[in-house]
Amino acid sequence: MARFVLGVLVSGAALGACSPGSTHSAARTTALPEGPGAARAQRWRVEVQDVLPHDPQAFTQGLELQGGTLYESTGLVGRSSVRSGPPGEPPTVFAGLPTPLFGEGITLSGSSLWQLTWRDGIAVERDPETLAERRRVTYRGEGWGLCHHRVAGREQLVMSDGSDRLTFRDPVTFKATGGVDVRQDGRPVTLLNELECAPDGSVYANVYLTDTIVRIDPHTGTVTARIDAAGLLTPSERGRAEVLNGIAAVPGTDQFLITGKLWPHLFKVTFVPAGDGGDPPPPSPAGPV
Repeated sequence: MARFVLGVLVSGAALGACSPGSTHSAARTTALPEGPGAARAQRWRVEVQDVLPHDPQAFTQGLELQGGTLYESTGLVGRSSVRSGPPGEPPTVFAGLPTPLFGEGITLSGSSLWQLTWRDGIAVERDPETLAERRRVTYRGEGWGLCHHRVAGREQLVMSDGSDRLTFRDPVTFKATGGVDVRQDGRPVTLLNELECAPDGSVYANVYLTDTIVRIDPHTGTVTARIDAAGLLTPSERGRAEVLNGIAAVPGTDQFLITGKLWPHLFKVTFVPAGDGGDPPPPSPAGPV
């Protein structure tokens, strides 16, 4: 599909939880907190490069793209799953998550695929080829987003729980090893949801209940950029869909795949400066995730 540019950025955050209900299709972009004495985050918007089909019944919780295979996790009790296959096509491999578990974010780490659950305190390790369950480990608190971070020879998982905190975990044992508090312009950014650890070392996070994606320096927790992804769906599509959620870097490019809960489309996008002429786009990824 022809390229087009969407939105003027107004950064966002709102109150809510990971479950459907009160928000339905009311995803929006509202003001993220700002404070004195801190460098301001850059402002970007999305530029759509292509539009692909997406399962409108998928309550998307996580996306991961590796080697031409798109991995997606979905939520809701009794409907949670993990599936994989070529982007924009029906999945070729599918695994359900049994009741009462509520599926959340996923990530690939070496020869494992990790899947979070929302309030069940369980992470499921899976075979990335067959999606078969290998084992379960427990953790405290809620599970929202998850990604695999690799920098300077060190590997760790990065996990969100809906707060302003990112927790670092060992990619083998899943034990917590530290974390960082996320701040934009000096103030907390909460409702961090689905995560993507990009090849440039940054962590991108959907801000739940908004059309905003923030780019985070995982070493300091500083939000270095905020991206407006409003306007991707038509009013008719928006009326049947839930919130923006799901981001995956396209290896070897500066592009990302993004979608949302119950969205009919998967969008291939780049992030470009907002229309005020001030900020450069992010650096191109250095290689595969």
